[in-house]
Amino acid sequence: MSTDLRTASRSTVERYSAALVDISHRIHAEPELAFAEHRSVATLTDFLGGAGFQIEPGVGGLDTAFTATYGSGELVVGLCAEYDALPGIGHACGHNVIAAASTGAAVALRDIADRLGITVKLIGTPAEEVGGGKVLLLERGVFDDVALAMMVHPAPDETCAASSLAIADYRVHYRGRPSHAASAPHLGVNAADAITVAQVAIGLARQHLEPDQMVSGIVTNGGAAPNIVPDSTTAQFDLRAATTESLQRLEHRIRDCFHAGALATGCTHEVVPVSPVYAELSPDSWLADTYRQVITELGRSPLSPEEERQRKTGSTDMGNVTRALPAIHPTIAIDCGDAVNHQTEFATACASASADRAVLDGALALAWTTIAAATDDGQRARLLAGVAGRAAGQGGAA
Repeated sequence: MSTDLRTASRSTVERYSAALVDISHRIHAEPELAFAEHRSVATLTDFLGGAGFQIEPGVGGLDTAFTATYGSGELVVGLCAEYDALPGIGHACGHNVIAAASTGAAVALRDIADRLGITVKLIGTPAEEVGGGKVLLLERGVFDDVALAMMVHPAPDETCAASSLAIADYRVHYRGRPSHAASAPHLGVNAADAITVAQVAIGLARQHLEPDQMVSGIVTNGGAAPNIVPDSTTAQFDLRAATTESLQRLEHRIRDCFHAGALATGCTHEVVPVSPVYAELSPDSWLADTYRQVITELGRSPLSPEEERQRKTGSTDMGNVTRALPAIHPTIAIDCGDAVNHQTEFATACASASADRAVLDGALALAWTTIAAATDDGQRARLLAGVAGRAAGQGGAA
């Protein structure tokens, strides 16, 4: 790996450090939900446009998706920026750090793109928490020319080949018949009871689920008033499993539980997907090993591969990207005490000095991993062959 290329990229990250931290803090301060991340997109595209990147807004037909490209090299490097937040608890998954780190990597590579023979393509990917922005962008061709894709996610632990669970999320609607809850309950068909039966069925089924299968859910509409037999109720459930194949088996079982609620109460029901199915992560081993090397050189201490495999993780639409092309989704540790992702304390930590360091270290690690791939003749050929193979319809990660 060329020392002067690494030195140049470090110098760029240092030069832009204040701006990158400011991007992270601005996104953190104004959290926006899936497909509504307009201020976050403006923050990123204003900076990247000013840094010489060509901005294409609304890619893939999504208002809050975009690409920012620089260079004309045949090897297209995809840097994924997430920026959606969680309802009620804001950036408790640290997507502000992700967006700023990918932006930092993009500007670090900008100054050496011609020497590396690469095109830098930052892809603004909305709706990771729910909605599957990356899945939609994959299906709509935004990743077609990308040879490798990367991002880095804040977490309590440092990992390089992070795993994840496949997930499908569903909204189930029950329809009954209203009636007076005291004077004529026998004339009602109780849609709230249907949800209760479904929840009991799911609870009992948990004893017999396969390892790494899990179900979580909430009631989003339980009725209008206690003196009216509820005629319309809604619940939302996340189904997770170690693999997409296991997830399909789980889905069949849980759909039967939904049906049981309707059958037991006389309601009708409808099951509606909330997001596309997220596949489990399948990180590219060469990219992950290289990232491990550079993040260690930067003074960080990632978990061993054995420890990584024992970690139970969440789910991400980046899994679909890793199944389509060589890609990685490492995690970068921040000081968050005993907190974990999706807790308010973690949200606070994502605007701390530790998170600011993660932005800069993450940007540099992604840039150095790119330099290694672009300057290794064998890997460069592999990555370019992968793009050609996908274009020819062979599919899959190279």
